[in-house]
Amino acid sequence: MKLNFPLILSLVLITGSLSFATEQIVYFGTGGRAESKGIYMARLDVETGKLSAPELAAEALSPGFLAIHPDEQLLYSVCAVAGVDRRKSGGVSAFAIKRPSGKLKFLNQVFSGGAGPCHLTVDQTGKTVLVANYGSGTVAALEIADDGRVSLTNAPILNEGSSVDPKRQTGPHAHSINVDPANKFAVVADLGLDKVLVFKLDPDKAMLAPHSAVSVAPGSGPRHFAFHPGGKFAYVINELLSTITAFSYDGEAGNLKELQTLSTLPDGHEENNSTAEVQVHPSGKFVYGSNRGHDTIAVFACDPDEGTLTLVEHEPIRGEVPRNFGIDPTGTFLLAAGQKSNSVAVFRIDQETGALDYAGSEIEVPNPICVKFLPVGE
Repeated sequence: MKLNFPLILSLVLITGSLSFATEQIVYFGTGGRAESKGIYMARLDVETGKLSAPELAAEALSPGFLAIHPDEQLLYSVCAVAGVDRRKSGGVSAFAIKRPSGKLKFLNQVFSGGAGPCHLTVDQTGKTVLVANYGSGTVAALEIADDGRVSLTNAPILNEGSSVDPKRQTGPHAHSINVDPANKFAVVADLGLDKVLVFKLDPDKAMLAPHSAVSVAPGSGPRHFAFHPGGKFAYVINELLSTITAFSYDGEAGNLKELQTLSTLPDGHEENNSTAEVQVHPSGKFVYGSNRGHDTIAVFACDPDEGTLTLVEHEPIRGEVPRNFGIDPTGTFLLAAGQKSNSVAVFRIDQETGALDYAGSEIEVPNPICVKFLPVGE
């Protein structure tokens, strides 16, 4: 089943809700601990919020972050390369999704264009995988062949510069890459530079070209980035200062402008914390960010006209170190992955306030660091 994303967006904006199959396949990217064998999967009942027991979808070496192709027949992951130091070189793996089981068939693995690949996405035409390499500070575009395999046909781009933190910001560290709603530009959050970089995207040629940039406060460490479904606003979560910055976005010019920066933590919190993931609810009404240390999801209401945020609550994840979480495509549930606690917990989303209510469902997944959903076709 291929989703009609323009139609989905229209339904979301008009009704604030969607109708999907009652079950979603959920894939979990995992880290490099010995107990982790690769990419795991479970099934989410979107009526009850219950997760099935996890099972191994495919063996893989440190398949941390995942991306699903728009045709929902392919999945891509960052990965380590056997026998190679990940600090020096990383990879991207391609998998075919088997129906109806959801299990994955390995297709190929290629050089990611740098070291320490940490994030990737597929453009909306399905022609290009875009990858951010944290260790080397490079970004790269990989060409997707008709059979789903990937290849690196153009040279990666090295970001340049540094910022104020002597431990984390002595050079570039590309931490995420996202495509804008019009598929014209790709946006990179670079933790080492304290910048959000915009690149012109040519998916037909699998090419990126530097276009514009916007800086955040020194020492912020921008990490992950999300567009508002309406396309006029965007948000970056800043790992080092535990903040979220809201931007207006000019999709024609490919420019970001800061609107607001606010803390992800409660007033008075002084213990160590770093942030990780940021996502916008499909309705555009709420924004969520994860706190590692405080071990909560920070919930914000989003002004539909201004794009600015107002704190709603901080919800404990019932685990430790939420490096990632996912919002199911219906907008009904949020799944919080506790990297240190080897857990994934389910929360029901209040459609009026955005607040999270623990649904009582939790499964054990080894070192979970990415959550991605695949609707089950009829």
